Amino acid sequence: MRALFIGGTGTISSAITRQLLERGCELYLLNRGNRVDAIPNGVKFLQTDINDEGYVALLIKDLNFDVVADFVAFEPAHVERDYRLFRWKTKQFIFISSASVYQTPLSDYRITEGTPLSNPYWQYARNKIACEEYLMKQYCDQGFPVTIVRPSHTYDERSIPLGVHGSQGSWQVAKRMLQNKPVIIHGDGTSMWTMTHNGDFAKGFIGLMGNIHAIGEAVHITSDETVTWNQIYEIVADALGVKLNAVHVPSVFLAACSKLDLRGSLLGDKAHSVVFDNSKLKRLVPGFAATTRLDQGIKQTIRYILTHPEYQREDPEFDRWCDQVISAMGHALATLRE
Repeated sequence: MRALFIGGTGTISSAITRQLLERGCELYLLNRGNRVDAIPNGVKFLQTDINDEGYVALLIKDLNFDVVADFVAFEPAHVERDYRLFRWKTKQFIFISSASVYQTPLSDYRITEGTPLSNPYWQYARNKIACEEYLMKQYCDQGFPVTIVRPSHTYDERSIPLGVHGSQGSWQVAKRMLQNKPVIIHGDGTSMWTMTHNGDFAKGFIGLMGNIHAIGEAVHITSDETVTWNQIYEIVADALGVKLNAVHVPSVFLAACSKLDLRGSLLGDKAHSVVFDNSKLKRLVPGFAATTRLDQGIKQTIRYILTHPEYQREDPEFDRWCDQVISAMGHALATLRE
């Protein structure tokens, strides 16, 4: 199989890249080269900006692919460009969408690919919906061989998967735990969530590559394991070897007082319970199973980050914000109890 990945070194795509190389795939990565150290031996590297459409067309002039997958398309203009570039160049085009496109709030907590697409809280999700609509129109009208993949919360060894963290990642939350400082959990922590290790995601994704039954279909790829946010934070604290000191804060309050886009990522995503039905994926990829249990995966991530200081990114602004939010909650409680 000859495949081209636009991106290929991110959280979701890096595990797919590794597993494909182990299978002997002829794999091309096209990206700007900002993470050259993450490009493994064995890939054919096309270093350029995908937005330089004319130059990309020259690079691939003599190439045809079994699969092209774009991991960095976020708005309709991106997939319109992809259609122009790859319409006659690939047997399958895979667009990486997002499970955040599903109806928010849900009318049924069980999510299938037939769940309506609607997210009034998050422009990111609405852009992904628009991308899906454009590509499916090209499939219906022009026969463009598209497959849409919807990841949910996928993680790897480089970042601890959490609900509320700063712009520099989740290390500052882990540092607060190590310092026995209180950490914020949105809501009461009892809403259900699904996290998927990128190695498991890769198995499902590779099973869709070159799969004629996946053409014209949208498929989400997630673990079948569902846990509460309280359990997630307990797992992280346990992996760090500390006792969790949690403060629960309403999601709407967090979104209202944060400079970050918590309205989108929290109210439009993580604040709601989700349970994914992966029946469609398992029909298309018989034998698929996510085998990395969350507590096992997070322990691997914690070990990796603790031994790789470059992923321990400090975020003093977020740390101060946490202290301010927790202080405000404490002050409100004290005032009401007077």
